[in-house]
Amino acid sequence: MKSSINGYKISIFLQRILIYFILFVFVLSFLLPFLFLFTGSFKTTSELFTVPFRWLPEHWTLNNYREVFTTIPFWRYLKNTLLIVFFTIVGSIVSNSVISYGFARLRWPGRDKVFMVVIATMILPYQVTLIPLYLMFTKMHWNGTFLPLTVPCFFGNAAYIFLMRQFLVGIPKEYTESARIDGATEIQIFLKLIMPMSKPVIATVAIMSFMKAWNDFLGPLVFLGDDRLYTLSLAASMLRSKLEPNWELLLALGVMMVMPVLVLFFFMQKYFIEGITLGGIKG
Repeated sequence: MKSSINGYKISIFLQRILIYFILFVFVLSFLLPFLFLFTGSFKTTSELFTVPFRWLPEHWTLNNYREVFTTIPFWRYLKNTLLIVFFTIVGSIVSNSVISYGFARLRWPGRDKVFMVVIATMILPYQVTLIPLYLMFTKMHWNGTFLPLTVPCFFGNAAYIFLMRQFLVGIPKEYTESARIDGATEIQIFLKLIMPMSKPVIATVAIMSFMKAWNDFLGPLVFLGDDRLYTLSLAASMLRSKLEPNWELLLALGVMMVMPVLVLFFFMQKYFIEGITLGGIKG
């Protein structure tokens, strides 16, 4: 009996070791590209292509980061990117929260059918609607400005609507019913009751919209045109448009673009995970 118990404990121990090993392999596969990006940004061109490959540079240098600021108008592109990111986040939070509240807390004819139509638009790739949008914005004389990249965010996003609607459905109806009995209007209920209770999903939408706008390459490439309006993602394409791309500068610019995303997620991960979890299982 004792030997069987010991054998069971050994099997459980071996299973845990196997699970931890598999998890370690997966984590390592995700971290290696970031390690290459970070260490490569401190290497010279010759060190990047040395054989055999070395992960750590022999001579650490900051020249790549200095040259990024002199090769491209970094601060102008950063300002353009932050401007687009700001209006994207504001538009995404305002529009999707209002629309989600209408789908989750208000009753009106055809509500569920309209919601299904909205969700169905998620299957359409961005590339499918890109040409119609380009033609429409051309007729509106918006191309060559930030408007095509910011104004649509104020009209909702199907994925964000679904996420926020699922979260709002999970809030007990007794809260809103009690507020209505006390004489609160729908606007007061939305602003003073529902929105403060929806901080996790609002933070989730803010992070996702930030990442979408910060990393967007196709949208600025199609709609901006003028290099004075370029974003940092387009600046990366400028660095590699030559016959001999500046790989070390690309790596340095990549580090500068990745760090804000990592820092934001580090400080907001609690709300992000909570918003994703609750928004996915409620309703």
